[in-house]
Amino acid sequence: MSFCFNFDVPAQTTNPEVEDENELQKGKKDTAVKSMADDTKPAERVKEAIEHLQLSDPQFILRDAVTETVTIGTLPPLHFLNETVFEKTASEREDREKILSRTAEQRSDLISGVYEGGLKVWECTYDLLELIEKDGETFGGKAVLDLGCGAGLLGILALRRGATQVHFQDYNSTVIEQLTVPNVMLNCQEEDEVGSEDDKEGRVKEEDGCEKNVEDKREVNDGNPPPKKRAADLSKPPLLAKCRFFSGDWCTFLALVKKEDPIPKYDIIFTSETIYNAAYYPALHETLCKLLASDGLVYLATKSHYFGVGGGLHLFQTFVEQRGIFSLDHLWDGEEGLRRHVVVLRFKRAKGI
Repeated sequence: MSFCFNFDVPAQTTNPEVEDENELQKGKKDTAVKSMADDTKPAERVKEAIEHLQLSDPQFILRDAVTETVTIGTLPPLHFLNETVFEKTASEREDREKILSRTAEQRSDLISGVYEGGLKVWECTYDLLELIEKDGETFGGKAVLDLGCGAGLLGILALRRGATQVHFQDYNSTVIEQLTVPNVMLNCQEEDEVGSEDDKEGRVKEEDGCEKNVEDKREVNDGNPPPKKRAADLSKPPLLAKCRFFSGDWCTFLALVKKEDPIPKYDIIFTSETIYNAAYYPALHETLCKLLASDGLVYLATKSHYFGVGGGLHLFQTFVEQRGIFSLDHLWDGEEGLRRHVVVLRFKRAKGI
């Protein structure tokens, strides 16, 4: 979708008129972050968190679904529903939140407190996927949380590479039901099919198409979706049993899972393009503190600055440093255009929380 950010954000965030990220100097950042930590609140009433136990009919959603595939190096191919189709079929879809119609009407990828961008696969997600491929990261025996999951590609990769459990969380229930769950089912089917065939030959063919597949995804914006792919066996795949799905804001999501005994702890938490609004930093930081395992890692993919919204890595890093709980290290820094980054957070010391 050729949409833009909606500028209706809290007044306490960085001035949206700022056009040069180099103007975010340290003194200004310290003042802004202190103000955010103490005073800021989301622009609208938060969404109460729920776990999606009775899901919308994914079988119906997947029949004749229009899908895209991204393949990066040796990673398994990841399938997801085409974004353009959501825009064109909004009126036909179940959407209690009305986010599909509202985003189309306002031509915005973000309506603060209403829709937080989950229907779009953002650029930094691909950065993190590429870093995982480069480092050869596997997830055998690990519990993973895809926080602000959207299409769920990061959690799906962990699931297909051996994670024992993967939990998906997004702000909007429509995103979970209409996009995340169907995407997980698509990829679970793929895993079952690969397991029953000669895997090696098929993987070589996928790897040969690596560059083309990645570029095709990043440039699909001409309104011509790829050919339809008919879902095969739509019975519940075994891998789906390892997954749980949640929607709602981070404060109520944390409160919901803290009711469990024991409280879930995650070895790895993925979060991509979630620090665009500085008003949400306290809730995000608290969620990471309470749900990350003592020796766990948080992988955060982000841009340096989100123009018109105010957040970005500079402000978030200052916020984290002031709290003094996590260390933050850069894993990858892009130098072209609006700079993008992948960083890792870990507890400064073993901490039982």
